[in-house]
Amino acid sequence: MVAEPMMASVQIIDAGLLLVKDPHGGESYHFPHHGQEADIAHCSLSLAEALHARIRPVGTAERVLRNWATGGPVKAAAIWDDPTAADPVRVRAGAVVIRDGQMLLIGFEEDGQPFYEIPGGGVETGETLHSAAVRELREESGLAGSVIKEVARVWKDNRREHYFLLHAEGEIGAREELDNHGGTPAWVPIDRLPATPVWPRRLAWRIAHWHTTGWPTAPAELADSILDLHADCTW
Repeated sequence: MVAEPMMASVQIIDAGLLLVKDPHGGESYHFPHHGQEADIAHCSLSLAEALHARIRPVGTAERVLRNWATGGPVKAAAIWDDPTAADPVRVRAGAVVIRDGQMLLIGFEEDGQPFYEIPGGGVETGETLHSAAVRELREESGLAGSVIKEVARVWKDNRREHYFLLHAEGEIGAREELDNHGGTPAWVPIDRLPATPVWPRRLAWRIAHWHTTGWPTAPAELADSILDLHADCTW
């Protein structure tokens, strides 16, 4: 007999999305389990607040926020989707570097369509996340960086990505000296990030938001199942 999947309770009222605030998790929230609504105290977040809150489980949050932001169906229950519960098959460290209102990205082209990635790559055995982010930045752009803070963690396709805000010195290196899988380093204006095909997609427009409003105190936690980088994403 196959066990029924765990479900999260999803309730959106006039005041916003009903969630439970984690007592020891800072500004973190989680969905109540379906059927346990009467046993807990709820708080509510508007869509604008929920989009930038740390809501667990992150897979469920992605689905609920997508439907809410796009005007799709908001059901009373959703599958409890927690990609953080499984060991990742790969851990990646990424470098968020901003200069003069522009962010460093690595540009590629596939089937005639341009897209970008945030500099970064796999963490090597025995290497710290900070060291990996600095190393990948140097290999892919030639810039020398130092970590300021971690700003986001993204789960995608059984991988866990850590993104760090870095201060970087120097200039972009010669293409033949860089190791970035054939990509081209490019400085893209921050205000163009929401409309730029950047992977991870759900992180790009948040970086533009944080650059204006301030970086998160604790790293944002996001699941990202987006396949079409050219599609609009504001959730």
